[in-house]
Formats: sequence, structure tokens, C-alpha cells
Amino acid sequence: MNRATHLDPRQWQVGLVGYGEVGRILAEDLRAQGVTVATYDLKLGGTHAEPLQRHAGLHGVTLAASHVDLAAQADMIVSAVTASQAEPVAAAVAPAIRPGAWFLDFNSASPGAKQRAAAMVDGAGGRYVEGAVMTSIPPYRIRVPLLLGGAAAAELSPLLATLGFAPQVASDQFGVASATKMCRSVMIKGLEAMVIESFTAARHYGVEDALIASLAETFPAIDWEKQGAYFFQRVIEHGRRRSEEVREVAETVREAGLTPWSAAGTAERQAFVADLADTGVFGAKGQPGFARSADWRVEADRLLAHAATQTQHPEAKP
Repeated sequence: MNRATHLDPRQWQVGLVGYGEVGRILAEDLRAQGVTVATYDLKLGGTHAEPLQRHAGLHGVTLAASHVDLAAQADMIVSAVTASQAEPVAAAVAPAIRPGAWFLDFNSASPGAKQRAAAMVDGAGGRYVEGAVMTSIPPYRIRVPLLLGGAAAAELSPLLATLGFAPQVASDQFGVASATKMCRSVMIKGLEAMVIESFTAARHYGVEDALIASLAETFPAIDWEKQGAYFFQRVIEHGRRRSEEVREVAETVREAGLTPWSAAGTAERQAFVADLADTGVFGAKGQPGFARSADWRVEADRLLAHAATQTQHPEAKP
């Protein structure tokens, strides 16, 4: 019997591949409903395992020993990893996936990557559904707007809704949902990078107040002080994941036959900030002040202070 088809979704065993910010939020919200949850993350075997293990223990999440161990028990697998790992995860899970088990790909990957991952999972007897998360997850949590794609998307959608998700079927074809997400990210992630570049340069020249006043006149609906602080915070804290996502965005643009000048530049800016965050330019992670300043100027000054130490190559990777 295909458990994933015949069971009430609240009786499923859900396997989360990836136990980062997204995975932990989903785990918390699923466990709050009594859903059985297990997880596997490469970091569980490394030096940063202790916080993940503590979180899993607190919320009653089982730690799987491997991709295969997780897949062998799951009625639905949710892949929530960095963009570059979307296809490798599908390849690692496919050999052990239960016949008819669902595979929900939460990752920000190009349409081509989603199509290749689908071929691996469906070819092994699973049921792949692409998911495109359409905005930042933390404010919405499990109810984040989620576009679904693939032949099985319409069947999975009401089951996900039972679990508290907010799904909407975009297409029965793979790639449509992810193309929508990726094209949106050209704008959203690009705006993050542009704000950091524009605001930091304006800070250097002492024209930041004039810049913000001009932006407010042109786009009066946006609180540019608040938005600037938010963009700096998110990129400092999540720039590594964002840069990988935007590289997939660039690949999406290439798949359309265009040269991704904007997306490629955005990926570099996001990665540059992530590199500086890793070296402690913005303060030690987890300590007061790390990506938590209410004033974006604090972080811009740190960027400028770093740039001043780079005599020949002001933005050389640290």
C-alpha cells in the first residue's frame, strides 16, 4: 500500500533534508501539529552539529544517519538546502525513496535543475513536486506563499494545506513555478545588493540623507531607512545562501538565452558580504551587534572600514 496516498497527511512521517533556518521552522510547525518529523543535514556530522541537535531534541525531531536512512522512512521528503545542493540531494535520496512517496523540492533552483531533479526522483518511483517559495519564510513560517509545479502538484496541494502550508498550483509542467520565483529574485535579491552598494557609497561621500530623501520622493510607499536596515541584516546573515540562489537565478536567465549581467553582479555582491561576515567584519555571529543593528549606517561603516584596509583591491575577497 502506498502510505503517502492512503494516510491522513497528519499521520505521515515527514523527512526534512536540510536543517537550517527553513528546515527548523518547518519542523517546529509540523511538530506542533503532532506530525512525525525526521531530519538529515550534512552539518549534523560537523563542528556545528550541537545547536542543531539541541533544537531537534527540544522539538522531538529524529536525527537520521544519512539521506538513505531518511528516505527509507519518509512518506514525504522536503528538500530545503542551499541552491547548489538541490540536484545532489535528489540524487542521494532517489535510490531509497519509498514507492509513491512525495518529494517536495523547496529549493531556489533554476527550471532546468528542477526538471533534472524530477527525473531522478520520479525515475526511482517517487512523486516529485517542485515548490517555489515566493517571499521570506520567517514572517509567514509554514504558511509562506508556495507555488507548486508538476503533474502531481494538484494532488499534493490539498494534502499540504491540511498540514498548514499555503500552496497554489502554478502548472502541471516542471519549471513554471521555479521560473516565476527566479525571475522575481532578479528584482528582489538585486534590490538588496543595490541598496547595500548605493547606501554604503553614499555613506562614504556623506550624501546618505540626501539619497534617502530622493528615494522617498520617488518611492514614497517605502520606508528606506527601515528597508535599508532590513536588507543589510538579511544579506549579512544569509548572504551565502542568497548568493547561491542568485547563481541559480543567473542560470535561469541563461536558460532563457540572455546574458545575466544583473543577476551575476548581484551574486557577487551577496557573496562578498557573506565572505566578510564569515571573517567577523560585522562582529562574531551570535554576539550582540551581528546583523542586528537598527541603523544600516553601522554596517555600512564596517564595510567602508574594511575597504579602507584594502589598498590595491578595495573589494578583494577576504
